[in-house]
Amino acid sequence: MADQRRTARAPTGTHDILWPESWRWEVFVATFAEEAERAGYGLLQSPMFEYAEVFHRGIGEGSEVVGKEMYEFADRDGQVLALRPEGTASVVRAFVEHHPVPPFKAWYVTPAFRHERPQAGRYRQHHQVGVEAIGAADPDLDAEVVTLAHDFYRRLGLRDVTLKLNSMGDNTCRPAYIELLRGVLAERRDQLCEEHRQRLDTNPLRVLDCKREGCREATAEVPRLVDQLCDPCREHFDRVRQGLDALGVAYVLDHRLVRGFDYYTRTTFEFASGAIDAAQDAIGGGGRYDGLVEMLGGPPTPGIGFGIGLERVLIACTGEGVLPAEPPGPDAFVVDVAGGEMARDLVAALRRAGLRADRAYDGRSMKAQMKLADRSGATVALIVGPDELAGGTVTVRPLRAEGEQRSVPLERAVDEVAAVRMPAR
Repeated sequence: MADQRRTARAPTGTHDILWPESWRWEVFVATFAEEAERAGYGLLQSPMFEYAEVFHRGIGEGSEVVGKEMYEFADRDGQVLALRPEGTASVVRAFVEHHPVPPFKAWYVTPAFRHERPQAGRYRQHHQVGVEAIGAADPDLDAEVVTLAHDFYRRLGLRDVTLKLNSMGDNTCRPAYIELLRGVLAERRDQLCEEHRQRLDTNPLRVLDCKREGCREATAEVPRLVDQLCDPCREHFDRVRQGLDALGVAYVLDHRLVRGFDYYTRTTFEFASGAIDAAQDAIGGGGRYDGLVEMLGGPPTPGIGFGIGLERVLIACTGEGVLPAEPPGPDAFVVDVAGGEMARDLVAALRRAGLRADRAYDGRSMKAQMKLADRSGATVALIVGPDELAGGTVTVRPLRAEGEQRSVPLERAVDEVAAVRMPAR
């Protein structure tokens, strides 16, 4: 009995999205696609699983994602595969494999998989949209990518969003900073949480991102990486900031922002929502990854991108009262109590004319069908009874549009609906 109950529900950390809530997903993805394609990004579809080595090399062996959260398994052929935990490594692998002409600008929408403790907006199967721009080191491209994400949030109606900005430097200046930070934190090791005491020697940057009180206190007055940048990295970061200023994209500098993956260089950024719990307020982010193509076997090639968590953003939308689950109803609902043939044919004609149309089935009564018509949110009901069938007419009854009930010739029914249709919200 327990096994039967388990098969009738979604696995832990996953969830079903039913209509009308799924309409918000449709709007989210369509809006993002429009924003990305306006900026010259084309859709890339890649497999949901890759050879595990793609993520081991791309994300980094020392990351929590690879070490603790990734779904990794051997298939029936003995190949070690992994479900995709994030979008960037797969896009870069596709770039290395197919050699598109740079700059290669791609957007994606994908499920991602991480075995972590489920919480609000974070699931073991969650969903992301994102962009990747590979093949240009120009800091103006950084500003473009950040602005694209910023404008997308605005298009959704979000206003309580803060952009955090930092620079991770590069292989010229970052190693010296890491040694400086390691030395400072070694003197404060007792203040660090147990996890970061263990990891201090291998990756002291991760301490900056820790939310635990001891680590926050230990890192409160440490030197900032932005103050230790080499001249090329400083010039790059200054140009990014100038670009964002010119484009009206407000930001705050956050020296703790190091993100969760080892591949980031120079520009890093994250968007936080004030409408959701502060401990889980990140709704998207990314950065530059100028060494990632090489890590996955390609030539030295710069790149930058971001990922946005769909579920987390929708929580922020709910918190701000935007993008409600109010899908458009049909333009017309056909009510047929004269055998159903007219409903069958008229609904098809409406749909082929580009209109939204629905009907009832199973020979329901007029009263039952009118209840369904009203519940559907239809703009008008098209009623076909014995008199209409005999006279070749249809009764048009407004449900949400202005006007009086009227009888029109059957051949004019589609035009009548088109004249009063309401735009999709």
